[in-house]
Amino acid sequence: MNSYLDLFLAYLLVEKGLTKNTLEAYSRDICGYLAFLEGAGCMEPGQVKPTDVAAFIGKLKEGGLAPRSRARALSAVRMFHRFLMVENYSDSNPTSVIESPRVPGKLPAVLSKVEVDTLLLAPSGSSQADIRDKAMLELLYATGLRVSELVSLKVSDINLVAGYLMTSGKGDKERLVPVGESAKAALTEYLLSVKAGSDGRKGNRFLFLTRLGDRMSRQSFWNIIKKRALQAGIMKSISPHTLRHSFATHLLENGADLRSVQMMLGHADLSTTQIYTHISGDRLKRIHKELHPRG
Repeated sequence: MNSYLDLFLAYLLVEKGLTKNTLEAYSRDICGYLAFLEGAGCMEPGQVKPTDVAAFIGKLKEGGLAPRSRARALSAVRMFHRFLMVENYSDSNPTSVIESPRVPGKLPAVLSKVEVDTLLLAPSGSSQADIRDKAMLELLYATGLRVSELVSLKVSDINLVAGYLMTSGKGDKERLVPVGESAKAALTEYLLSVKAGSDGRKGNRFLFLTRLGDRMSRQSFWNIIKKRALQAGIMKSISPHTLRHSFATHLLENGADLRSVQMMLGHADLSTTQIYTHISGDRLKRIHKELHPRG
């Protein structure tokens, strides 16, 4: 069955354009699935029955895997069997009658507007690290970029005159995202006082660099945002994605339409963006309870 896994991963890479991290996740899930099938005596796709798939998901549950992780594994298995059918390696799909594990709804953590302001003021010094960190934080909150998109930005991706940037999201899909005035000011200072002095260094084509002149990594920026949150006195656990969630929530709270937010975030499906309407709804209920005479 492993030969089918190689074909499946090649299909995901070429036809779906999935990222390296996503491919690795699919590979891990399907490798575990195929090892389970081999132990059950299933050596060909046509031998796999719905009961085998259900037994695999049951084994994951017995192993303590969370519902969200089991749902992700089942999603990978579904796609694998759909691929086998489309490519005529199998004439049946044993996952078609399997229900996904029920995943409890989980709203993403967001910062209040006051917390965001405090965080953005944390790198207030004049050192190169302060200027760079302020530019990164301002840009992340202004655009809602994923951290992988932020650290992949090149100087050529930014157009400060027009006030937008170009980024490539999941599946290498390009999108234009507006850049606000505060972020433009922070970026301009960074480009003039820090980036201009990095000519000739090996990572120079990338917008944000470490102090050694290397391309900024996701892990490095994760450490930066943790450090700046501590400086700002923010006790809640935050990550680069927290600013992305805050970007979307604050836009919707201020009247932005869902489709526009979807485009700026780079979500393929509007339902992914709709989770932020629940956050805004919770806030409205809280305001009503606190301020209405009969709340």
